[in-house]
Amino acid sequence: MDPTEAPAVEQLETFPNPRPGREFAIEIVCPEFTSVCPKTGHPDFGTITYTYTPGPLCVELKSLKLYLHRFRTQGIFYEQVTNRLLDDFVAACRPVRCKVVSVWTPRGGISTTVTCTYEAKG
Repeated sequence: MDPTEAPAVEQLETFPNPRPGREFAIEIVCPEFTSVCPKTGHPDFGTITYTYTPGPLCVELKSLKLYLHRFRTQGIFYEQVTNRLLDDFVAACRPVRCKVVSVWTPRGGISTTVTCTYEAKG
C-alpha cells in the first residue's frame, strides 16, 4: 500500500457487529491526524474523534489508521476533510448514527473544531 495514494472508502475494512441486538457506542480517537492546507501547503494537525453506534458492521481499526494516514499529502480544508471522513465511514460501515469531530491545532491564534453527524433513516 502506497501512503501517498489518495484515500479511498474501499480501504476501510469491516467486521460483523458482535452484538447486533444491542445499541452501544464506540469512540475512536485519532490524535495524530495530518493533512495539508490547500492555500499555503503547510501541514495541518488535528485530532479526529469518531463516535458511532454500529449497525451491521464495525470498522477494523488498522484499516482506519491506514486510511487516515493517506490524508497526510492531501490539500484539503478542515470542513471538507471532516465531511469526507464521515461520508466514507458511513458508506463503509452503515452505522445507526455517527459523529465525527475534528479539533485542529491553533494556527495564528485561531483554533477550529468541525463536527459532522449522521443518523440512519428509518
